[in-house]
Amino acid sequence: MADKPRDATPAHRAGEPATTSARSDIDAFLSKVKSLGPATGTGGRGRLIFALDATMSRQPLWDTACKLQADMFREAASIGGLDVQLVYYRSLAECRASAWVSQAERLADLMTRIDCRGGHTQIGKVLSHARTESERRKVQALVFVGDAMEEKIDDLCQAAGELGLLGVPAFMFQEGYDAIAEQAFREIARLTKGAYCRFDPGAAHELGALLRAVAAYAAGGMRALADLSARRDAGAVKLIAQMR
Repeated sequence: MADKPRDATPAHRAGEPATTSARSDIDAFLSKVKSLGPATGTGGRGRLIFALDATMSRQPLWDTACKLQADMFREAASIGGLDVQLVYYRSLAECRASAWVSQAERLADLMTRIDCRGGHTQIGKVLSHARTESERRKVQALVFVGDAMEEKIDDLCQAAGELGLLGVPAFMFQEGYDAIAEQAFREIARLTKGAYCRFDPGAAHELGALLRAVAAYAAGGMRALADLSARRDAGAVKLIAQMR
C-alpha cells in the first residue's frame, strides 16, 4: 500500500531550564516565525513533515494529535493546500515515515494504525530524514512534538545545522517542563531558524493553535499566518492572540 510507513533512518534514500509561562513561549514562537521568509512560491502547495514521539508514554499526546491534525489541512486549504508526511519513532530503533498525503482523512487513518511502544528518543533520525526529503523536493517546515531528549546534543546540533543549510525551519513543540529537552529543542530551532514553544501537558487547545499556525505558514508564509486570526471565530481568535 502506498501509505504504508517506511523506514526513516538516515540510510533511507538519499539553553536554560523552562522558566517562562506558556503564553510567553508562544509569544516567542510567533516572533521567531515573523523573521522567516515566504514558505512557498505563488500558487504552490506547502510540504510539512509532522513528526511525533511514539514511545509508550506518548499515547495520550498521540491520540490528541490524531484529532488535531485535520485542523492543519483546513487552515491550509484556502491558502494553497498542504501535503503532510507523518514521521514517528518508537521502540529502540524503529523510525518510520509515511507517504505524503494531502487529505486529513488519510493522515488520520495512518495515525490510527500506529500504537505507541516503549523506547528511546530518535530525534536525530527525524532531522536527517527531513534533510533527505528536502534534498529531493523542498520541504517548507518540520514540526516535531515530544517531551524528552535522550541523545547526544552535539549530534543533534550537527543534524540540525545540515537541515538549516537547506532552509527548512524546525518548529519544536515541547509538552511539559523537562529542562534537558528544552535545551535541545531550543538549539535545534535556533540552528534551523525555526522556533521553540512549550505547551502544558494535556492542553490540546494550545497544541492545536500551534499546529494551525505552522500549517498556515507552510502553505502561505507569514502573510497567511498574519491573516489567521481574522478568519476564525471568537474562541480561536483568543488562541491566536496568545501568539502576538
